[in-house]
Amino acid sequence: MIKTLSVIAISGLCAVLSFTAQAQQDYAEIRAKITDGVGLSVISVEPSPIPGLLQAMTSRGLFYISEDGTYLVHGKVFNLDKGLRNETEEALSAVRLQGIERFADSVIEFKADNEKHQVTVFTDTTCGYCRKLHAQMDDYNALGITVRYLAFPRGGVSSEGFSDLVSVWCAGNPQQAMTDAKDGKDISNKRCQNKVSEHYSFGQQVGVQGTPAIVLGNGNMIPGYQPPAELIKILDDINS
Repeated sequence: MIKTLSVIAISGLCAVLSFTAQAQQDYAEIRAKITDGVGLSVISVEPSPIPGLLQAMTSRGLFYISEDGTYLVHGKVFNLDKGLRNETEEALSAVRLQGIERFADSVIEFKADNEKHQVTVFTDTTCGYCRKLHAQMDDYNALGITVRYLAFPRGGVSSEGFSDLVSVWCAGNPQQAMTDAKDGKDISNKRCQNKVSEHYSFGQQVGVQGTPAIVLGNGNMIPGYQPPAELIKILDDINS
């Protein structure tokens, strides 16, 4: 009897290992199919909440793909049984929080003295609403909102905006350089080791399409400018 059970256990283990190896092999094929088919870098592939579909995090956001690799879907998925919960946003929120933690040492922070909330803002010094947001920094801080900036040059890594953001991040006083740049003042052309291009790639990955894009403490993202009074209401509601 013991021998029989041992054989069954070993057979079961072999089946599990075989299934796992097959899944990994299939995911490798899925990765290759996405890269070859649409030219996207694939960061991860894993099961999705939808039966029959995998979710692939790519350099240009989250995609869903059939398990046989035939169909690729880009869009939002809502769970009807969970009150129209946005499953796509749930997945992206988790990735945003992981990335923000990864870039914690390269943000430019404007800290509130009486901090109640932190937001991370993808910004571009050439963006009008980014300048408007920054001009109200004292108001955000007075409400207890700490603002942490990540770079998102809207014109890409070959743009003048990218060069300006590198100069800001490489300045001796990045906070002052950010303020000066958004005030329209000339800032010194600086170069150093920086993560501006990595910030930009991360933004593309998690759905940033314009600036400012405000990531809240739960990983949800608000596209566009929010006045201080409106933003504090949103943040307080999340924590209530």
